[in-house]
Amino acid sequence: MPLGRLTRGTTGTNRLRRVDRWIAQHPALSSAERPLVVDLGYGASGATAFELAERLGRAVPQVRVHGLEIDPGRVALARQQLAERPELAGRVSFAVGGFEVPTPKSEAPAVIRAMNVLRQYDEAEVADAWSRMTARLAPGGLLVEGTCNEVGRVSSWVGIDAGGPRTFTVSLHTASLESPLVVAERLPKALIHRNVSGEGVHDYLRALDDAWQREAPRQTFGARQRFLAVCERMRAAGWPLVDSSKRWRLGEVTVAWDAVAPSSGALALPRP
Repeated sequence: MPLGRLTRGTTGTNRLRRVDRWIAQHPALSSAERPLVVDLGYGASGATAFELAERLGRAVPQVRVHGLEIDPGRVALARQQLAERPELAGRVSFAVGGFEVPTPKSEAPAVIRAMNVLRQYDEAEVADAWSRMTARLAPGGLLVEGTCNEVGRVSSWVGIDAGGPRTFTVSLHTASLESPLVVAERLPKALIHRNVSGEGVHDYLRALDDAWQREAPRQTFGARQRFLAVCERMRAAGWPLVDSSKRWRLGEVTVAWDAVAPSSGALALPRP
């Protein structure tokens, strides 16, 4: 039996473009010769798996995408949709599965993308789900787990390898952004209940918002320039950002997990 529970299955065209763009440049994908990428919990339609194959294929032409869903009906529908996309034949497949991550010939995936899945679980279930999924990764592989809003303009996710969580990314549509705090409603399950005083993610989001407000004069030059200045300010303040202006220009910023890790529970790290 698949490990996990049936989720609402909401999905949408172009919803996961931000996380796909991040995965496309990650070494876990680019360093693999013929990578297998799993779209775990793709929802009521195969659309996000098709988009994932197309986007990653521009960076790594030999990439293959395997979509997993617990509901056999969703799998049957996705296979029907695939039959109408002959250009994706041999590059995309679908099967019934959950956190045990079954794959063709039991191949270890280079990347597992699990977006908008664990948000429908309890926080106490996150560590076990992460452990089960990362146990299936190829050496050097990556689990990307997080959530986004319905139109994909507000996203956040955790990058996790066999050793545990490594990074936390926030990705925002800066042209429509009023405050980075909008991401508070779209935090991964591991962090969404930790956005309270005394927790690292709370301090981080407040620092982002403070920098956004202080850089308001930059809006004259456009939201992109304002966000770039925000990230520069965050780095100068000592936040361990692990990316560069190339990513910041996209409204995306990644920080080391240690800076936002919960202060208690299975995912806790010792805090200074």
